[in-house]
Amino acid sequence: MLNQMIDNISFLPGMNQQADCLIKAITLKNCSILVIGSGSEAIAVKLRKRYESLIYLAVQESESLLTSRIILGGEENIIVKLMDFEVTDFKDSQFDLVYAQASISNNARNKIIKEIKRILKPAGYFCAGEIVSFSENQPKFISDMFENSGISPLHSAKINDYYSSKGFQILFEKDLSYTLKDFYMNSIRMLKDAENNIDEGERSFYKKLVKKINHESNIYLQLGGDKFYGFKMLILKKEGK
Repeated sequence: MLNQMIDNISFLPGMNQQADCLIKAITLKNCSILVIGSGSEAIAVKLRKRYESLIYLAVQESESLLTSRIILGGEENIIVKLMDFEVTDFKDSQFDLVYAQASISNNARNKIIKEIKRILKPAGYFCAGEIVSFSENQPKFISDMFENSGISPLHSAKINDYYSSKGFQILFEKDLSYTLKDFYMNSIRMLKDAENNIDEGERSFYKKLVKKINHESNIYLQLGGDKFYGFKMLILKKEGK
Protein backbone atom coordinates (compact mmCIF):
# COMPACT_ATOMS: atom_id res chain seq x y z
CA MET A 1 0.00 0.00 0.00
CA LEU A 2 2.79 2.42 0.86
CA ASN A 3 4.29 2.07 -2.59
CA GLN A 4 1.05 3.38 -4.10
CA MET A 5 1.57 6.72 -2.32
CA ILE A 6 4.38 7.58 -4.72
CA ASP A 7 1.79 8.57 -7.33
CA ASN A 8 0.44 11.49 -5.26
CA ILE A 9 1.33 14.00 -2.57
CA SER A 10 -2.03 14.10 -0.87
CA PHE A 11 -0.50 13.88 2.59
CA LEU A 12 0.97 17.38 2.29
CA PRO A 13 -0.79 20.76 2.33
CA GLY A 14 -0.38 22.36 -1.06
CA MET A 15 -0.76 18.95 -2.72
CA ASN A 16 0.61 18.93 -6.28
CA GLN A 17 0.38 22.69 -6.72
CA GLN A 18 3.61 23.78 -5.03
CA ALA A 19 5.87 21.47 -7.01
CA ASP A 20 4.01 22.20 -10.24
CA CYS A 21 4.45 25.96 -9.76
CA LEU A 22 8.16 25.50 -9.11
CA ILE A 23 8.66 23.35 -12.20
CA LYS A 24 6.94 25.94 -14.38
CA ALA A 25 8.93 28.82 -12.91
CA ILE A 26 12.47 27.48 -12.56
CA THR A 27 14.68 25.78 -15.15
CA LEU A 28 17.83 24.07 -13.91
CA LYS A 29 20.47 21.85 -15.49
CA ASN A 30 23.12 19.64 -13.86
CA CYS A 31 21.77 20.68 -10.49
CA SER A 32 21.87 19.37 -6.94
CA ILE A 33 18.56 19.26 -5.05
CA LEU A 34 17.55 18.69 -1.43
CA VAL A 35 13.95 17.95 -0.40
CA ILE A 36 13.19 18.44 3.29
CA GLY A 37 10.46 16.60 5.17
CA SER A 38 8.72 13.26 5.57
CA GLY A 39 5.83 12.60 3.21
CA SER A 40 7.79 14.22 0.37
CA GLU A 41 8.61 11.05 -1.53
CA ALA A 42 6.41 11.80 -4.56
CA ILE A 43 7.83 15.33 -4.70
CA ALA A 44 11.36 13.92 -4.78
CA VAL A 45 10.37 11.66 -7.70
CA LYS A 46 8.70 14.53 -9.55
CA LEU A 47 11.76 16.77 -9.18
CA ARG A 48 14.12 13.96 -10.17
CA LYS A 49 12.19 13.38 -13.38
CA ARG A 50 11.88 17.08 -14.21
CA TYR A 51 15.44 18.13 -13.47
CA GLU A 52 17.13 14.77 -14.18
CA SER A 53 19.20 15.16 -11.04
CA LEU A 54 20.30 13.25 -7.98
CA ILE A 55 17.90 14.08 -5.17
CA TYR A 56 18.54 14.02 -1.44
CA LEU A 57 15.51 13.60 0.82
CA ALA A 58 16.04 14.55 4.48
CA VAL A 59 13.77 13.23 7.25
CA GLN A 60 14.04 13.62 11.02
CA GLU A 61 12.64 10.36 12.42
CA SER A 62 13.84 6.79 11.98
CA GLU A 63 10.25 5.73 11.34
CA SER A 64 10.04 8.25 8.48
CA LEU A 65 13.35 6.98 7.12
CA LEU A 66 12.02 3.42 6.93
CA THR A 67 8.71 4.55 5.42
CA SER A 68 10.44 6.69 2.77
CA ARG A 69 12.66 3.80 1.74
CA ILE A 70 9.66 1.48 1.45
CA ILE A 71 7.75 4.00 -0.66
CA LEU A 72 10.68 4.82 -2.94
CA GLY A 73 11.60 1.21 -3.47
CA GLY A 74 14.12 1.00 -6.32
CA GLU A 75 14.58 4.73 -6.90
CA GLU A 76 18.36 4.71 -7.28
CA ASN A 77 18.75 8.47 -7.79
CA ILE A 78 16.98 9.49 -4.59
CA ILE A 79 19.03 9.22 -1.40
CA VAL A 80 17.08 9.32 1.87
CA LYS A 81 19.03 10.60 4.88
CA LEU A 82 18.13 10.83 8.56
CA MET A 83 19.18 14.16 10.09
CA ASP A 84 18.07 17.22 12.02
CA PHE A 85 17.00 19.95 9.65
CA GLU A 86 18.73 22.56 11.82
CA VAL A 87 22.14 20.87 11.64
CA THR A 88 22.77 18.79 8.52
CA ASP A 89 25.96 17.09 7.39
CA PHE A 90 25.87 18.67 3.95
CA LYS A 91 28.68 20.90 2.71
CA ASP A 92 28.56 24.68 2.42
CA SER A 93 27.00 25.83 -0.88
CA GLN A 94 26.18 22.26 -1.91
CA PHE A 95 22.69 22.68 -3.40
CA ASP A 96 21.18 24.61 -6.29
CA LEU A 97 17.68 24.07 -4.93
CA VAL A 98 16.21 23.29 -1.52
CA TYR A 99 12.53 22.35 -1.37
CA ALA A 100 10.35 22.27 1.77
CA GLN A 101 6.58 21.73 1.72
CA ALA A 102 4.85 22.08 5.11
CA SER A 103 7.99 20.83 6.86
CA ILE A 104 9.53 23.94 8.45
CA SER A 105 6.48 25.74 9.90
CA ASN A 106 7.66 25.14 13.46
CA ASN A 107 9.61 26.72 16.31
CA ALA A 108 12.93 25.65 14.77
CA ARG A 109 12.27 27.69 11.62
CA ASN A 110 14.97 30.31 12.24
CA LYS A 111 17.67 27.67 12.74
CA ILE A 112 16.47 25.68 9.74
CA ILE A 113 16.52 28.75 7.49
CA LYS A 114 20.05 29.54 8.65
CA GLU A 115 21.12 26.00 7.74
CA ILE A 116 19.36 26.17 4.36
CA LYS A 117 21.26 29.37 3.57
CA ARG A 118 24.52 27.66 4.48
CA ILE A 119 24.02 24.69 2.18
CA LEU A 120 22.52 26.69 -0.70
CA LYS A 121 24.84 27.95 -3.41
CA PRO A 122 25.02 31.72 -3.93
CA ALA A 123 21.93 32.66 -5.97
CA GLY A 124 20.50 29.20 -5.21
CA TYR A 125 16.75 28.65 -5.00
CA PHE A 126 14.60 27.84 -2.00
CA CYS A 127 10.99 26.75 -2.55
CA ALA A 128 9.10 27.04 0.73
CA GLY A 129 5.51 26.07 1.48
CA GLU A 130 4.27 27.30 4.85
CA ILE A 131 1.19 27.03 7.03
CA VAL A 132 0.18 30.67 7.62
CA SER A 133 -2.20 32.31 10.05
CA PHE A 134 -4.80 34.89 9.06
CA SER A 135 -5.08 36.50 12.49
CA GLU A 136 -2.66 37.66 15.15
CA ASN A 137 -4.99 36.42 17.90
CA GLN A 138 -6.10 32.88 17.18
CA PRO A 139 -8.99 31.26 19.08
CA LYS A 140 -7.87 28.70 21.64
CA PHE A 141 -8.95 25.63 19.66
CA ILE A 142 -6.73 26.78 16.77
CA SER A 143 -3.73 27.64 18.95
CA ASP A 144 -4.12 24.30 20.77
CA MET A 145 -4.11 22.46 17.45
CA PHE A 146 -0.96 24.31 16.35
CA GLU A 147 0.74 23.46 19.64
CA ASN A 148 -0.27 19.79 19.53
CA SER A 149 0.89 19.49 15.92
CA GLY A 150 4.14 21.39 16.52
CA ILE A 151 3.14 24.16 14.11
CA SER A 152 4.34 27.74 14.54
CA PRO A 153 2.76 29.65 11.64
CA LEU A 154 3.90 32.98 10.27
CA HIS A 155 1.22 35.58 9.63
CA SER A 156 0.19 35.54 5.97
CA ALA A 157 0.78 39.29 5.64
CA LYS A 158 4.27 39.11 7.18
CA ILE A 159 5.79 36.02 5.60
CA ASN A 160 7.38 37.97 2.71
CA ASP A 161 9.05 40.40 5.11
CA TYR A 162 10.30 37.48 7.16
CA TYR A 163 12.08 35.84 4.26
CA SER A 164 13.39 39.14 2.93
CA SER A 165 14.92 39.79 6.34
CA LYS A 166 16.68 36.43 6.12
CA GLY A 167 18.50 37.39 2.93
CA PHE A 168 16.20 36.00 0.25
CA GLN A 169 14.81 37.65 -2.84
CA ILE A 170 11.17 36.75 -3.47
CA LEU A 171 10.71 35.58 -7.06
CA PHE A 172 7.23 34.10 -6.87
CA GLU A 173 4.42 33.70 -4.35
CA LYS A 174 1.05 32.00 -4.38
CA ASP A 175 -1.73 31.46 -1.88
CA LEU A 176 -2.48 27.72 -1.91
CA SER A 177 -5.03 27.80 0.90
CA TYR A 178 -7.63 26.53 -1.55
CA THR A 179 -5.83 23.16 -1.58
CA LEU A 180 -6.40 22.47 2.11
CA LYS A 181 -10.00 21.30 1.80
CA ASP A 182 -9.04 18.68 -0.78
CA PHE A 183 -5.90 17.82 1.19
CA TYR A 184 -7.88 16.93 4.30
CA MET A 185 -10.69 15.18 2.46
CA ASN A 186 -8.33 13.14 0.29
CA SER A 187 -6.10 12.27 3.22
CA ILE A 188 -9.00 10.95 5.28
CA ARG A 189 -10.26 8.85 2.38
CA MET A 190 -6.84 7.46 1.54
CA LEU A 191 -6.07 6.59 5.15
CA LYS A 192 -9.37 4.76 5.52
CA ASP A 193 -8.73 2.84 2.31
CA ALA A 194 -5.22 1.98 3.45
CA GLU A 195 -6.12 0.93 6.98
CA ASN A 196 -7.29 -2.54 5.94
CA ASN A 197 -4.41 -3.14 3.56
CA ILE A 198 -1.33 -2.55 5.67
CA ASP A 199 0.90 -4.97 7.56
CA GLU A 200 2.13 -4.67 11.12
CA GLY A 201 5.33 -2.97 10.03
CA GLU A 202 3.35 -0.10 8.54
CA ARG A 203 0.65 0.13 11.21
CA SER A 204 2.48 2.36 13.68
CA PHE A 205 3.17 4.89 10.92
CA TYR A 206 -0.52 5.04 10.02
CA LYS A 207 -1.75 5.12 13.60
CA LYS A 208 0.04 8.39 14.34
CA LEU A 209 -0.77 9.86 10.94
CA VAL A 210 -4.49 8.98 11.15
CA LYS A 211 -4.83 10.60 14.56
CA LYS A 212 -3.13 13.81 13.44
CA ILE A 213 -5.00 14.13 10.14
CA ASN A 214 -8.39 13.33 11.67
CA HIS A 215 -7.92 16.00 14.33
CA GLU A 216 -6.73 18.70 11.95
CA SER A 217 -9.34 17.90 9.29
CA ASN A 218 -12.17 18.11 11.82
CA ILE A 219 -10.99 21.56 12.87
CA TYR A 220 -10.55 22.78 9.30
CA LEU A 221 -13.63 21.21 7.69
CA GLN A 222 -16.14 21.21 10.56
CA LEU A 223 -15.12 23.89 13.05
CA GLY A 224 -14.25 26.79 10.74
CA GLY A 225 -10.48 26.48 10.79
CA ASP A 226 -10.38 27.76 7.20
CA LYS A 227 -11.13 31.25 8.58
CA PHE A 228 -7.99 31.24 10.67
CA TYR A 229 -5.19 29.55 8.74
CA GLY A 230 -4.09 28.64 5.24
CA PHE A 231 -1.07 27.70 3.15
CA LYS A 232 1.29 29.80 1.07
CA MET A 233 4.24 28.99 -1.17
CA LEU A 234 7.22 31.13 -2.10
CA ILE A 235 10.05 30.68 -4.57
CA LEU A 236 13.07 32.46 -3.12
CA LYS A 237 16.56 33.18 -4.31
CA LYS A 238 19.53 33.41 -1.98
CA GLU A 239 21.32 36.72 -2.17
CA GLY A 240 24.70 36.52 -3.86
CA LYS A 241 26.21 35.84 -7.26
